[in-house]
Amino acid sequence: MSHPSLAPTPAMETARSPMRWVPSLYFAQGMQFFVVMSLSTFMLKNMGLGNDQIAHWTSLLGTAWGIKWLWSPFLELVNSKKLVVVIMQAVGAVALLLMALVLQTPWWLAGALCVLFLIAYGSATHDIACDGLYMGALDHQRQAKYAGWQGAFFNTARFFMVGVVLKIAGVLETSVGVFNAWSVVFIGLGVLLAGLASYNALSLPGQLHTGHTDLRASAILATTLKIVVDFFRKPGIWLAVLFIVLFRFAEGQVQAIGPLFLIEARNKGGLGLTTSQVADVYGWVGTTAFLAGSVLGGYFSAWLGLRRAMPALIVAMAIPNVTFYYLAITLPQDLWHIGAAVLVEMFGYGFGFVGMILYIMQAVAPGRFQTAHYALGSGVMQLGYILSRSISGDIQLAMGYEHFFLWTIFGGLPVLLLLPFVRMSAPPAGPGGPDGVDAAGQTGRQTGWQTGGDAGHGGDGAASLARPDGPTTAASTKPAA
Repeated sequence: MSHPSLAPTPAMETARSPMRWVPSLYFAQGMQFFVVMSLSTFMLKNMGLGNDQIAHWTSLLGTAWGIKWLWSPFLELVNSKKLVVVIMQAVGAVALLLMALVLQTPWWLAGALCVLFLIAYGSATHDIACDGLYMGALDHQRQAKYAGWQGAFFNTARFFMVGVVLKIAGVLETSVGVFNAWSVVFIGLGVLLAGLASYNALSLPGQLHTGHTDLRASAILATTLKIVVDFFRKPGIWLAVLFIVLFRFAEGQVQAIGPLFLIEARNKGGLGLTTSQVADVYGWVGTTAFLAGSVLGGYFSAWLGLRRAMPALIVAMAIPNVTFYYLAITLPQDLWHIGAAVLVEMFGYGFGFVGMILYIMQAVAPGRFQTAHYALGSGVMQLGYILSRSISGDIQLAMGYEHFFLWTIFGGLPVLLLLPFVRMSAPPAGPGGPDGVDAAGQTGRQTGWQTGGDAGHGGDGAASLARPDGPTTAASTKPAA
């Protein structure tokens, strides 16, 4: 007697509502990203690390999202993106629980950094498969329909991690001590991510097994090399790379040191906020302002066009530098005063960052490998951000907070001076057009580049207007690393 297969049929997959899995998928994506790029900063600061060490290590961790395009094509050798997603979420859950353990050992720093590297590279790999699963499971109409929910739940993770989890850590620090507090926090996060992995194993479309694929690693490597060579042969590409790096030169330094300044003791030139207070102003006020700025920056750019909007967007990117300089010279004690300054800072950051995402989309990516070149351009952006972030701690320790933030104001001027010489639109497309077919009959989309993303973050990256520090997904509003 034969039994019907329990595996979902294509019709069942199509009928399954994306709202059953998009929220949990992108919340898990954001959760892992913000553990590495946000929570770890505050944890290491409260455990006694200097700003220079924190900047060095978190920058090195952020490299994972900047170079993930190197291995993203090879994930096409695994037919089941669902399998990769669930495995990476399970690895992340185990790593979070392991973090809780290593924080109780004498070698906690080395252990914590090793675990954070595991989470970072697992999360970057998760991003690739996550965005590939989204695009593979939905047609173009439904991709656009649910793109807003992607960004919403990625940023819900930001609210949760910086607004709720950091708040809990701050409360626990005063009662059980810093190390015990963070161990408790990571146990909770590990259990939560394990629960999400279990749920996604059941709810995500696709199968938890690998099938046969006709792709070969050698063919993928050959096409990848062709894509990279084609990228660096674009007219004016080196000027474009310089523009991308300078655009985030000052921002990377401020985003690394700004949160540490908030929590630094007043006798060392900081504002002396508690972890709980930082959660209030950065987790809630800051995230809300960033999202509002990102949305309005997108509408502003659409209204004026990128060429006319870019000067204002560059100036907006300097608002955080000016705001932190103001805080450093006035050292206000009123939390409402500080919260208002953070609101202005994050709004300017979100508003201005739109300019770089649109520049990569419209001036750098177009051509025969548009999707792949968006991923490469985003990788350059992230690596430039990491470079500036990595030197920020040393500069701040040498100058002090006040002069450091003044330095970042001047650090934002070179990109404005370079602007008149930079093309704001792509040259006419060559043979094959965007994502065109090369001589071997292969396209960027056929080799896994559709899941390459940015540093953050996959897809064509359309309207990825709010992910400055991590992954970039088509038509989303997620922050990039």
